[in-house]
Amino acid sequence: MEKLDIDPKSIEEVFISHTHQDHTGGLSEFLKANKTAKIYIPASFSRNFGERKVTVVKESFQIHKNIFSTGELKGIEQSMAIKTKKGIVLVVGCSHPGVGDILNAASKFGKVYAIIGGLHGFKEFNLLEDLEVVCATHCTQFKQEINSLYPKKFIDGGAGKIILP
Repeated sequence: MEKLDIDPKSIEEVFISHTHQDHTGGLSEFLKANKTAKIYIPASFSRNFGERKVTVVKESFQIHKNIFSTGELKGIEQSMAIKTKKGIVLVVGCSHPGVGDILNAASKFGKVYAIIGGLHGFKEFNLLEDLEVVCATHCTQFKQEINSLYPKKFIDGGAGKIILP
């Protein structure tokens, strides 16, 4: 956040995909700097947040007008679905429940247009055929394979990456 010049106090909400340290490691320091942010956590996240407003997510639900949670899938991870003019942009953590299950859960909000995030251990490349954008991030082991199969839709993602339409 410091490198991207983001003030922690400017953040109103935090969406935690799953409990793994590489997704929650900076949360304690963030919460010290920001005392008011609302937090959405999967039900499997066992942590005391004191008086802070926390939404524990089990089932899919609408967070805001065009923003949804898939709900906690397979007891480990939730993903965020954002409805845009082009379709659903799906933001995933590491895709531990499986990309197919996540795409299926998100499709109830509309046609999935893009997926952004980690595709950990993912090899079912045919599931990406109908997507327009695939932005693979940190834990995606088969980025080169995805890029070679879908070079026009593949984006190598990462923290601070700006994705233009």
